[in-house]
Amino acid sequence: MAAVCSFDFNQAWLQTHGVRWLDMLLAERGLSAHTVDAYRQDLRALGEFCEKSGICSARPENGGAADDASVPALDEQSLLLFVVWLRRRGDGHRTLARRLSSLRGFLGWCAEEKLIRGNPAALLDGPKLPQMLPNVLSVDEVRALLAAPDPGTPLGRRDRAMLELMYAAGLRVSEVTGLKPLDVDFQRGVVRVFGKGRKERLVPLHDRAVDMLRLYLAECRPLFAPRADAFFLNRSGEGLTRQAIWKIIRKHALAAGIARDISPHTLRHSFATHLLEGGADLRTVQMLLGHSDLAATELYTHIGARHLREVFARCHPRNSSCDVRPDGMKKERKTAPERENI
Repeated sequence: MAAVCSFDFNQAWLQTHGVRWLDMLLAERGLSAHTVDAYRQDLRALGEFCEKSGICSARPENGGAADDASVPALDEQSLLLFVVWLRRRGDGHRTLARRLSSLRGFLGWCAEEKLIRGNPAALLDGPKLPQMLPNVLSVDEVRALLAAPDPGTPLGRRDRAMLELMYAAGLRVSEVTGLKPLDVDFQRGVVRVFGKGRKERLVPLHDRAVDMLRLYLAECRPLFAPRADAFFLNRSGEGLTRQAIWKIIRKHALAAGIARDISPHTLRHSFATHLLEGGADLRTVQMLLGHSDLAATELYTHIGARHLREVFARCHPRNSSCDVRPDGMKKERKTAPERENI
C-alpha cells in the first residue's frame, strides 16, 4: 500500500491535517491499511458535506493552495446536520456509526493539536446497533469443512492446512494473510500472531495443526515457487489475499454441504464458541482471540443456549432420570428433543 500521505483530498484543511491524522493512525497506532482507508473515506464524506454546506471552500481546480487551510468552525449544530445529510444520502446504521466514530477521533486529535477549541463531536451519539449474534458452525460442520479440500493436490493440502490453522487458533483473516513462515514455532507448538493495532500474541496449536502446517511448509509451499514471504501462497507464489481466502472457504463449505453463507470469521466464531462449550473460561478465550475488551468476548456466551440446556438437563440434581410428581409417584422424564417440541 502506498503511504497515507499520498491520499488526496479536495479540501486544503483535510489535505493538511487529515493526512497527518491518518499517518498517525498508521504509523503510531498501528492500524491496518484497510481500516485507515475506511477512515479516509469518512473524512472525504465530512469534506464533501462542508463544501456543499459552505462551511469551507474547496481547493482550486488548478491544484493551488486554498486561502485558508485551517480546520473549519464545526459546532454541534453543524455536526447534527452532517448526520442528517449522511442519512439522506443512504448511509446505513453501521456505516453511520463508524463515520461518527472517525469524526470524534479526528476532531479530538485536532483539539489535542490546538487546531480547534475542544471537540464538538465528543457528546455526539451514534445510532444504537442491534447485537448481531455470530454465525457459528457445529462441530460436525467444522469437521466436514476441514475434510473438504483434496489432499492429493498442492492446493488442497494448502487449503487443509490453512483451514486447520484458522479453526485451531481462531485467527482473523488479516492475521492469516500477514502470517510468515517464521511465525510458527513447530518445536513449541505455538503461532505468533499480529492482531489489530499490531498487537502480538502467542496462540497454542494442537498436534494435528502443527503436523499439517509442517508438512505444507516442507513439501507443498516450495511447489508454488515463493515470491513473497507469506506463509500461504497462491499459484503465482504471492501471498493469499483476504478475498482469495473468502472464496476458498466458500468453495469448500459448498463441497462440505454447508449451504448457508459463511466467511473466514465464521471459523473464528466457531473456535471461541466451541472452547466455551467445552468448558474454557471467558478470560482464556479473550486472550486467545486477542480481544482487548472482555465485552467483545462475552458476545459468545449468548449463543450456547441449547448447549446450556443440555448441560442443565444432565447435571441439575432435580432433573434426574425420573421426576417425582406432587403426589409422590414417579414419572418418566421427557428427553430434551421431546421437551423442545412441547
